Amino acid sequence: MIPEKEITIYDIAKSLNISAATVSRGLKDHPGISKLTKKRIFDAAKDMGYRFNSLASNLRRQRTNTIGVIVPRLNSSFMSDAIAGMEQVANQAGYNLIISQSLETVKKEVENSLTMFNNRVDGLLVSLAYNTQDISHFEAFIKKGIPVIFFDRIFEHIKCPNIIIDNYQAGYEITKHLIAEGGRRIMHVSGNQSRNVYSERFRGYRDALEEFNLPFSDELLIVNNLTALEGIETAVQILSMEKKPEAVFVSNDTCAVACMLELKKQGIKIPEDISFAGFNNDPIAKVVEPNLTTINYHGEEMGELAANILIRHLTNNLEIGPAHTTVLGHELIVRQSSTKKII
Repeated sequence: MIPEKEITIYDIAKSLNISAATVSRGLKDHPGISKLTKKRIFDAAKDMGYRFNSLASNLRRQRTNTIGVIVPRLNSSFMSDAIAGMEQVANQAGYNLIISQSLETVKKEVENSLTMFNNRVDGLLVSLAYNTQDISHFEAFIKKGIPVIFFDRIFEHIKCPNIIIDNYQAGYEITKHLIAEGGRRIMHVSGNQSRNVYSERFRGYRDALEEFNLPFSDELLIVNNLTALEGIETAVQILSMEKKPEAVFVSNDTCAVACMLELKKQGIKIPEDISFAGFNNDPIAKVVEPNLTTINYHGEEMGELAANILIRHLTNNLEIGPAHTTVLGHELIVRQSSTKKII
């Protein structure tokens, strides 16, 4: 099938019996062209299938009206909510999103950042991959004055604002809750400690144990990628322990639920034998039986705020720096997995 010929301003000019220059000025909403003529031009362009070259126009203005978004994974309830918030704000301000996922590897994150740079995005919203150790791949943006904002998984940089929740306080609260429900030997399943979200949750857990004079040992800390498969592997590890934990705090709901289900298959009663808590308040937390105690924080709110900060800088041509950190709220949601009481 031969593709249809691309419609040009000369085709529109010929159909209206006016000059191509008049068509060009009309499509750009030039004040020297009458409203009636503009309407005739736009109507003809629409009927003929003309595609306005917004990229060329935007490049002349040094803007593409696009915002790049790099996230670890798209199959996450939290990230889906965050992107929904970003998209709502961006679309209202006349921007489009280019979304990519790093698949939890710095290699893919570097590739994504180069693609965003070459596509001339006006700004970048990033939640870092699991194993990102530095952000040198974002320096090209920073040097050109292109705003880079980190959210959830962040990196401290004087030119890059951060948006987070208080992961330390959340980790402390959830551990304190498990202690209040009778847990004394409490295991923590965490992620890569170079990521702020996991290191801060672990620090809150440790401080809660210390406050109540409870022991911590390396045996009670498991660090993995927090996938469902590793949740099952964690359950196998728990079953092999001579002295099993009385409670388990996992740094995400996916891993927590997989671990719970595997333990239940092996005859462990939850919460009677081992109580459980997760993190993120994913939909699965309300489906698993018993329902999972977790920390709720609002992805859509974080996404909206990230997009608003970025667009405010773009609209007002503000220079970023020194950067600041915005801390959003969270809630402990207590469900049946961590308490024998009726909720």
